[in-house]
Amino acid sequence: MIFLNKKEGETPLGALESLRQKNIKRYKNIKMTYAGRLDPMASGLLLVLLGEETKNKEKYLNLEKNYEFKVLFGFSTDTYDILGKVTKNYELLITNYELRRQVKNYVKNFLGEHIQKYPMYSSKTVKGKPLFAYARENAEVDIPEKKVFIKKLKLEKITEIDNKKLFKNIEKRIKKVQGDFRQNEILEIWAKNLLVKRRVLNKYFIASFKIKCSSGTYVRALANSLGEKIGTGALAFSIKRTKIGKYML
Repeated sequence: MIFLNKKEGETPLGALESLRQKNIKRYKNIKMTYAGRLDPMASGLLLVLLGEETKNKEKYLNLEKNYEFKVLFGFSTDTYDILGKVTKNYELLITNYELRRQVKNYVKNFLGEHIQKYPMYSSKTVKGKPLFAYARENAEVDIPEKKVFIKKLKLEKITEIDNKKLFKNIEKRIKKVQGDFRQNEILEIWAKNLLVKRRVLNKYFIASFKIKCSSGTYVRALANSLGEKIGTGALAFSIKRTKIGKYML
């Protein structure tokens, strides 16, 4: 087993291919898979199983996960992260102090067991077809749910960023993404919302969190739900997986 630090912008398969290419002699004919995928915009620990250990993949899939993640308030997207089309742009009238108060209040409600819907842009299959395929076709589908358990969720800090710096940050990171994820279209939408509509500097809030949760918990869905509860809109600005079970980088 290898503890791989997946980069932001890579797909898990892309990360495996990079590993194989860098060590082509060592891993040329060795079977390889990963236990627990990460979204393109997520980074961090990817457990890579080699050879006979690939048969034990299920054993690793159900392990608890730890993440460090940031939530951007003021926007909602169809993917619940920055690699998505902006579906709503909110006028932030809330202060840093009031946002902190509300976040701390709602965080308590996320602890423990609850039902979470899969994001439409996810690899969960329905009738043999991934949800993201339905989303791209604008096709109707019954979105499945699952029980998740959040053991710990802690707000670390809330910082501010203006719209111009925010766009530069998003642009730089989306340009790293490998594969076809509507990057050009999404960047045009971000530019429209952050630069064209915002000719004067506007402030947005980014909250940093740490979480320990059950396998299958979608952190970006949690970010979206938090924005809905507060009424400001929100999305996962960044996600880094730091631990899987007892394994860490």
